[in-house]
Amino acid sequence: MPRLTLPDGSVRAFDRPVTGAELAAAIGPGLAKAALVVEVDGALWDLSRPIEADAKVRLITAKDAEALEIVRHDAAHVMAEAVKELYPDVQVTIGPAIEDGFYYDFARATPFTPDDLEKIEARMKEIVARNEPIVREVWQRSEAINFFKAQGEHYKAQLIEAIPPGEPVTLYRQGQFIDLCRGPHLPSTGKLGAFKLLKLAGAYWRGDSKNEMLQRIYGTAWTNEADLKAYLTRLEEAEKRDHRRLGREMDLFHVQEEAVGMVFWHPKGWTLYRVIESYMRRRLEAAGYVEVRTPMLIDRALWEASGHWEKFREHMFTSEAEDRVLALKPMNCPGHVQIFRHGLKSYRDLPLRMAEFGSCHRAEPSGALHGIMRVRGFTQDDAHIFCAPAQITEETRAFCDLLGGIYRDFGFPEFRVKFSDRPTTRAGSNEVWDRAEGALKDACQAAGLNYELNPGEGAFYGPKLEFVLRDAIGRDWQCGTLQVDFVLPERLDANFIGEDGQRHRPVMLHRAILGSLERFIGILIENHAGRLPLWLAPIQIVVATITNDSDGYAIEAVRRLREAGLRVEVDIRSEKIGYKVREHSAAKIPVILAIGKREAETTSVAMRRLGGTTQEVLALEEALARLTDEARGPLAAPDQGTKPASQGSAAVLSAS
Repeated sequence: MPRLTLPDGSVRAFDRPVTGAELAAAIGPGLAKAALVVEVDGALWDLSRPIEADAKVRLITAKDAEALEIVRHDAAHVMAEAVKELYPDVQVTIGPAIEDGFYYDFARATPFTPDDLEKIEARMKEIVARNEPIVREVWQRSEAINFFKAQGEHYKAQLIEAIPPGEPVTLYRQGQFIDLCRGPHLPSTGKLGAFKLLKLAGAYWRGDSKNEMLQRIYGTAWTNEADLKAYLTRLEEAEKRDHRRLGREMDLFHVQEEAVGMVFWHPKGWTLYRVIESYMRRRLEAAGYVEVRTPMLIDRALWEASGHWEKFREHMFTSEAEDRVLALKPMNCPGHVQIFRHGLKSYRDLPLRMAEFGSCHRAEPSGALHGIMRVRGFTQDDAHIFCAPAQITEETRAFCDLLGGIYRDFGFPEFRVKFSDRPTTRAGSNEVWDRAEGALKDACQAAGLNYELNPGEGAFYGPKLEFVLRDAIGRDWQCGTLQVDFVLPERLDANFIGEDGQRHRPVMLHRAILGSLERFIGILIENHAGRLPLWLAPIQIVVATITNDSDGYAIEAVRRLREAGLRVEVDIRSEKIGYKVREHSAAKIPVILAIGKREAETTSVAMRRLGGTTQEVLALEEALARLTDEARGPLAAPDQGTKPASQGSAAVLSAS
């Protein structure tokens, strides 16, 4: 009979199989009321499921992180039950928990409306009030298929038919509603917590555009009302910060149907792009990188040799010329290996840090595109470090120092790290993966990096670190990455001459800091709500006249500011100064210098900061000095707290 070991090391012995609910009741009434599911030897089970053998167990309550996903999954089921009660002709398909919420896809001839969402949410609250028990049942495969077909739920029948023979078919019953699910679930609908339906969208059955279009309802769910309210507040703030809206207001960029997934950069947006690129270039040069440029269109043969053709063919744009199949590069790594292979390399040349602002293209589904954050044409701040195995630790440490300094400069003082290990489908032997994962873990330890494990999410050629930024309203963005690759140098026959005079394979560290410049600019805009720091702002200053008789002085002030390297515009329109201030504030101009007759006579300016309600009158020379110093930003000190790694072969290559 089972002996159950609790997290504190204590043991509870029972003379018969015992459920999680019974275990909770044996410990105490408070836990019996609070428990939602039970963890048995690392797997989450329903409280009603009997535990028949010895196990390590942990009772999960709303305070535990694991509870949130279960609450959201239950919310999807309760929503499906509500939809079936209100609209019996609907077929339910798939409804998972997702980050921050849940969704369910429905097949219905009539489109849902926002009014329908209100009705569905109201019915969900009724179902919660009913406190319906949620009961796990194991059915025979054929019985389950016939049941759903008889109910007119043909999508559910297809899902069951796809379950491999021999695997159990588990259904969950709540009230009159029965759904296919692996579970686990809450004990009853009354335990659900707080939820809100958010929006409607379209979705293809099983994500395949060749299949029929379904209707998707998104919602969010939390363990308590306070967390729900805080999340809805964050959503409101995120809407205000949406980079697509701010991009229009600030006249930075646009996208259009004639170039799906491509960005049209306007002058101000391209200025911002170039400022960021220039800053990154200076940081990389100081850290010992050399910059290269590789072709955008490369023969299929190279992609086959690298392994990308097999893994990424569906995401590659191709063209044919002279009986050859060419592909627009979706990444830069094979091209960098070709440069490394061109000419004999010695151990003295390592580490070789090869950077490229590489223009890449990927055939993203149109439904996945999102402003400039998810596009088909983008530029990576990509680099590959070719090094000896013994250099992995130091190169990882140097890279992390560089990355941290850059993130701080852009206004992201904190980030976290995920360690992604071998995926199911991968290149290279287990022995090679053992070496790569071991080397990266050792490097993390040496660099003092704490990380959380992200199982199975490594690249197909090697494990990776993912660097996740947290923005001003608490959202996480995965931007940087570092990947250890023993595979690609082998596949593409890269080697160097070691101290022993023999040929050796280099290790290839794939790394990026911003990720794609387009996406990072979108993140920057949303993080700062469009109010970019002076050094980043496309237009830093507007000189606006109060009266037309000060136009000459305004033009002279602009000339002085531009000579100092500041990005300035002049506004001498015959409009009231209040109108000008409102217009330029809406465009997120950081500084407005107002000039009237008095300022012209005293060679001064009235300086107003974006978001401020007061102005400061300064002599033009003082304003010029203050703004020039502020606008230098981190470019004035490109190393800023980071220690550049050794220069490797940079000096050799730049002299050749």
